[in-house]
Amino acid sequence: MSEPKVTIADVAREAGVSKGLVSFALNDRPGVSAESRVRILEIAERLGWTPSLRARSLSTRRSFALGLVIARDPEVLGSDPFFPSFIAGVETVLAPQGLALVLSVVPDEKTEMRTYRSLVSDGRVDGVFLSDLRHNDPRIPLLQELGLPAVTLGRPDTESPFPCISVDDTPGVAETVRYLVSLGHRRIAHVAGSPALLHGSRRRAAFDTALREAGLPAGQSIETDFSVAAGADAARRLLTQDSPPTAIVFANDPMAIAGLGVAHELGLRVPDDVSITGFDDIDFTRYVYPALTTVRTAPSDWGRAAGRTLLDLMALGTAPDVDLPAGRLVIRGSAGTPLRP
Repeated sequence: MSEPKVTIADVAREAGVSKGLVSFALNDRPGVSAESRVRILEIAERLGWTPSLRARSLSTRRSFALGLVIARDPEVLGSDPFFPSFIAGVETVLAPQGLALVLSVVPDEKTEMRTYRSLVSDGRVDGVFLSDLRHNDPRIPLLQELGLPAVTLGRPDTESPFPCISVDDTPGVAETVRYLVSLGHRRIAHVAGSPALLHGSRRRAAFDTALREAGLPAGQSIETDFSVAAGADAARRLLTQDSPPTAIVFANDPMAIAGLGVAHELGLRVPDDVSITGFDDIDFTRYVYPALTTVRTAPSDWGRAAGRTLLDLMALGTAPDVDLPAGRLVIRGSAGTPLRP
């Protein structure tokens, strides 16, 4: 049976002062002598007093929570380790500050917009992380209208008052294509993400540009929703054609791993018959067979940078953009010289 929580009343009784004076001392408010403040703090520490988040919220009109709203199918989200890794990075910043992360997974953009309004009207969060940026993203003016501090994950393509945390996708995709060309690949396909999302369209544009710079004709591209099922379906369509590609560049790692499974199922050898690459370098890419060649972006670093930046924005009213190192190619066993010319 757990011991009862130490309250302000317990500290006041031990110190022989009023509860109001203890509250002022613990919340660092004026009206308490330096000697009394030190004595009250020492007694609170000795008794094991910890602040009540509910009481702090009532006294300061803050929620002591930050929000992350994700408009994706929960099953799709559950198969993509990017967000758990990102959230882990955020939590390393929030937890020591006694702050919580409020996560909302919603089915569509319309519900997402309502969710932001609800979070503000209910006073549930003090700021938010804005992910999966879209073209002319309507959430940016909405959050500005609501007066809610935000950090965008990626650089918007429209005017934004909020700081951004960005990683340039282009070098990693371009390096992947150049590496495949150097191995002798000439028929290279791309399993892209959603064109409605900025990072999906940017990776597609980087792939097309890299092929042109290599002097190769446009490669076949299939757009998806970034899900494992869509990646598997795209891989099957590509690999069962009369003239299948000798290499496939996937827009994320879960789809690439699904593509590996499809290739094995079809009796193809990776990388002899087809080379496969991914993007993000999630933890288990090195443990599949063959280990996945991919682009490393460190989602947990995104989370840490986003958490620090949002806290700075809320405390100071301003915070600079943060440009993280561009993704770099990690060469493993899933890409090699094609046996077919």
